[in-house]
Amino acid sequence: MNLAQSISLVTGAGRGIGRAIALAMAKEGATVLLTARTVPELEAVRREIETGGGKAVAMPADVTSDDQLHALFDAIEKRFKRLDLLVNNAGIGRFAPFTSLSVADLDSMWKLNVRAVFLCSQRAVRLMEVQKGGAIINISSLAGKNSFAGGSGYSATKWALMGFSKTLMLEVREHNIRVITVCPGSVDTTFSTLQKDSLRSEKILHPADVAETVLAAIRLPDRAMVSEIDIRPTNPK
Repeated sequence: MNLAQSISLVTGAGRGIGRAIALAMAKEGATVLLTARTVPELEAVRREIETGGGKAVAMPADVTSDDQLHALFDAIEKRFKRLDLLVNNAGIGRFAPFTSLSVADLDSMWKLNVRAVFLCSQRAVRLMEVQKGGAIINISSLAGKNSFAGGSGYSATKWALMGFSKTLMLEVREHNIRVITVCPGSVDTTFSTLQKDSLRSEKILHPADVAETVLAAIRLPDRAMVSEIDIRPTNPK
């Protein structure tokens, strides 16, 4: 896919991996639609993209709210008439021993990590089927393949996302829609206190590394699809 002139939506675009992906796609010539709940962060990313000569539109929304999610996609359809690329990046992690994890934390992770991805993808596919092509990038995690103590709820949502992504890929490829699942290992972000170790920050992945991985998969000819990518630190010790 050639990102130049594309309309690309990134969820969770205000910080971390989402921000890095948005910046990278803007440099490739995409019009990047930025969505997240925190308006000041979105506006900061939008300004950064525009200062660099790129194109971006801040479209604040809480994708765990059905009303806000559908309003977001209604606005995209009305204004742009198409959507070439969806990056389902927004996610949340709550880490605690199984016996201590609250139902509220489990529900919040499920709503954002799984349900919102399902609904965003559903709306995106409707547009992509009409235009006979597109791509959906789901940012998962190695926690969707490798279990770890303290991650029962988070891993459950990421294993669910892996299963959903594989099934979605099989269903929509006949419409020339690619579904690419990216599974990062430890990334130097504010996502989890488990990763806040200054001594490791230069050895674990950076958001830009994940963004470059996404771009590499997207740049392939439309006839080729990398359906799943694991990316991990070379030597995190």
